[in-house]
Amino acid sequence: MEKKDIRWKQRFQNFEQAYYRLKEAMEMEELNELERNGLIQRFEFTLDLSWKVMKDFLEEKGFSFKSSPKDTLRLAQENGFINYAQELIDGLDIRNELSHDYSGEKFIRSEGQLRKGVFPALTSLFNFFVFEGGGDQT
Repeated sequence: MEKKDIRWKQRFQNFEQAYYRLKEAMEMEELNELERNGLIQRFEFTLDLSWKVMKDFLEEKGFSFKSSPKDTLRLAQENGFINYAQELIDGLDIRNELSHDYSGEKFIRSEGQLRKGVFPALTSLFNFFVFEGGGDQT
């Protein structure tokens, strides 16, 4: 029975690894095409894990809900766990757009929002879970 409350912490370990890889890519400037593709891939992995760890966290707290990415983030904000759901939702929209970006133009248009809005929100979410006991670092 006690294993149930550990699920979000287990998923957080994957989120933590993905977050640090994304952070490494975000610290790079003037990306070439290969580096840009790597950053996009790391962004997609990290964003997907971000809402899934929140879903597991909310379920452990006793919430029952439709577990879509946007609904999960809205519920987390409505209940005071986070205050940056919209930035993460914007990230989901960017992710969906970038999955059909074969020229790199969409990335160039959304790179600023990714760096100044979405990534800081992912950092805040990462720190939230560290504080909740998911990780060893602050």
